[in-house]
Amino acid sequence: MRVALLTREFPPDVYGGAGVHVEYLARELARLVDLTVHREAGGHRAAGGGDRAVVEVPGGPGVAAVSAHPSWAALAGTDDVLRTLSMDLSMAAAAVGADVIHSHTWYTNLGGHLAALLGGVPHVMTSHSLEPRRPWKAEQLGGGYRLSSWSERIAIESAAAVVAVSAGMRADILDAYPAVDPVRVHVIRNGIDTEEYQPDPATDVLARHGVDPERPTVIFVGRIARQKGLPVLLRAASAIDPRAQLVLCAGAPDTPELLAETTALVDGLRVERGGVVWLNGMLTKPEVIQLLSHATVFVCPSVYEPLGIVNLEAMACGTAVVASRVGGIPEVVDDGVTGLLVPPEEPKALADAVNTVLADPARAAAMGRAGRDRAVGEFGWAAVAERTAALYDSVARR
Repeated sequence: MRVALLTREFPPDVYGGAGVHVEYLARELARLVDLTVHREAGGHRAAGGGDRAVVEVPGGPGVAAVSAHPSWAALAGTDDVLRTLSMDLSMAAAAVGADVIHSHTWYTNLGGHLAALLGGVPHVMTSHSLEPRRPWKAEQLGGGYRLSSWSERIAIESAAAVVAVSAGMRADILDAYPAVDPVRVHVIRNGIDTEEYQPDPATDVLARHGVDPERPTVIFVGRIARQKGLPVLLRAASAIDPRAQLVLCAGAPDTPELLAETTALVDGLRVERGGVVWLNGMLTKPEVIQLLSHATVFVCPSVYEPLGIVNLEAMACGTAVVASRVGGIPEVVDDGVTGLLVPPEEPKALADAVNTVLADPARAAAMGRAGRDRAVGEFGWAAVAERTAALYDSVARR
């Protein structure tokens, strides 16, 4: 079966959970289907201009060709969403000939929809988040938010199958888009590579970034985005045990204004307490793994999270988790066993839960071990790919 996978992010340009999902899913799918990946040209790939760059990576039956699609030069300097839609058109043209089209996020959903119409083949789309559940995106996209919302609606209401990354996400889809037939919405949860994400006893990364391995550590890993709730943690941090250091692996701000707000909060926090380490560049996976491995507690203060792969990453590294009780997070974090769940956007509740974990190192360690066991036992990318390939077969036979 020939499958065209459409995505905004793909290695080496991965910065969010959807990109992590596609990276590992593609690796496993390439063993099961004849896979081609169509990605937006980003980072260094965009510098070359208008031609589509094609590289090949090892795959399953044959190879998986990875095509990077830049935005149209004629749209340079115009609205970001218009330029994204030009990449969608390029992807749609290139994906013709596939038996199934599979798109991820609104950035490529319209491309998947158009490719399916052109080729007369089914379109499967994975919903990692929903535009109606992220009204703050209007702050980032302006009028483009109306275009991104329109693109998502057209695709989700027309797709042959919609993949929700959690049961909570499935409920959100059916609530936000009542025209979607529930039969077409399938839950296939995100996964984690527990061979790659596992406790790292080394401390060289900590030393390089000024993190004291002898102090309790509270860590955040995520983008500077409204969705991720970093301001909630920063407002809670003054009430967190001052003996603990706070490590913020936070970069890729959605807007300059949000970066300025975060900077002001961090600067204010540093006046109140010591031990605040802000790593605002993009860290490598091994660096993040080591930082997670030595943390006492990982904090996920998201205000919206369909699943939250980063919680799985922390758990796989043997770290206790304190996370918001939103979206699919309760399907990952077993409250009281692998961590603690708190109401979203409540700094006091967040600080209290973090202090509870910090106050009992033995319990924190037990939560970390239980989290590792849960990640290994229930979340594997090979199984995710097998369920996805089975879904391809079912829609192709209709």
